[in-house]
Amino acid sequence: MTESIVQVINVSREFRRDQITIPVLSGMNLTVDPGGYLALMGPSGSGKTTLLNLIAGLDRPTSGSVIVCGQDLGRSSETELAKWRSRHVGFIFQMYNLIPVLTAWENVELPLTLTSLSRRERDEHVRTALQVVGLGDRMDHYPRQLSGGQEQRVAIARALVLKPRLVVLDEPTSALDVSVQAQVVELLRDLQAKHRLAYLFISHDLRVVRAMAHRVVVLKDGRVVEEGETEAVVGTPQQPYTRALMAAAFDLAAAESGHVRS
Repeated sequence: MTESIVQVINVSREFRRDQITIPVLSGMNLTVDPGGYLALMGPSGSGKTTLLNLIAGLDRPTSGSVIVCGQDLGRSSETELAKWRSRHVGFIFQMYNLIPVLTAWENVELPLTLTSLSRRERDEHVRTALQVVGLGDRMDHYPRQLSGGQEQRVAIARALVLKPRLVVLDEPTSALDVSVQAQVVELLRDLQAKHRLAYLFISHDLRVVRAMAHRVVVLKDGRVVEEGETEAVVGTPQQPYTRALMAAAFDLAAAESGHVRS
């Protein structure tokens, strides 16, 4: 039996604001297997981003355990977490987060400068990553010289250049028009299959969730409301809250005007 790459065990996360304790996650349990794709859905404030940050080693649980790639993140020092992230986790976000004064090559190379790789090894990694995402002819271009879809491809190359086992994605296609979005989704699917990556993904877009996710977890007020295979949760949800959320997501998709970047 394959060991899960992510194990979230009875996790709670609270924040303190003045003298008030604010619970954000309560009794959270979930797993992600190697090569699995788990989508997190829920409204703003449901705990999606907090959960993503815990699994990515950017935050620590108040209680419970978060074990990713064999590492208990709650028991790791900041130095250990930084080294762990550089080896195991890639990040892909909605707004690309490219550095505008660096070329595509330099943006992708940036994570490698924190490793012990030689210059020659870094060059090989960067060239391969950019070629894999179809930007072999755009390596020397700056972000302002690229389309939105090309910028996101640079961000994908940067996330994968260290060959992580887990990739966390926060609305990675929502700033793209539908045709470019489909291309990026197809690229992510191909990369996942080829490298057996585990994806943990936040999205409100049902088209993307249906195209990519193996499983869906629906959150409300820091708790799991419903979890299961994608078509079961999206197509025939069992909980009233999930049915309302999916209906709202369908309505939003129908109402979107398409004022996004290509």
